[in-house]
Amino acid sequence: MTISAAVVAILLTVLFTAIRNRPVAAQGTMPTEIVQMKKTFDRNTKYEKPDQVELKEQLTELQYAVTQQAATEPPFHNAYNKEFREGIYCDVTTGQPLFVSTDKFESGCGWPSFSRPISESVLEKREDRSFGMMRTEVMSKASGAHLGHVFNDGPKKSGGLRYCINSASLRFIPRDEMEANGYGAYLDLFENGTSRIS
Repeated sequence: MTISAAVVAILLTVLFTAIRNRPVAAQGTMPTEIVQMKKTFDRNTKYEKPDQVELKEQLTELQYAVTQQAATEPPFHNAYNKEFREGIYCDVTTGQPLFVSTDKFESGCGWPSFSRPISESVLEKREDRSFGMMRTEVMSKASGAHLGHVFNDGPKKSGGLRYCINSASLRFIPRDEMEANGYGAYLDLFENGTSRIS
């Protein structure tokens, strides 16, 4: 059976229109494809970084630049600097929980600031001498995604650290949406005022 050139042209037009109109993830949201990789998350979930082709398709330009190229988003004008609802903050590339709202504080620096991660085991730190400064870079251990930097000027009562994190590297999930998003196993972070994961 022969398909006419006109029919092929119509099919290609429909296909390219669908691709061109494919929704792009907004800053501060996790792309749908990444969410669908794993419907439920618990303390034993193994998180794996998508390949570069997937990341370029699934992340916004800013999310990609921050997480994969160690770029820095603008201070103050970002998704989570003024976000103080209860919830968890996950690696935008894998969905792994990294920070919890009970450890977030207003530092005045223009980026989300946390006194500590959910667990030290989820982060990796390394020396950063870029731009003529000596800093400590913070990355997601599972994905290698650049998150931001950690400084020694945080609240003394909470350990004295300030994890200065780019909103574009995170996805915030409000407490009342955690169960629906597959993070019900992490709701105990809000019990008894603790945010520790053993």
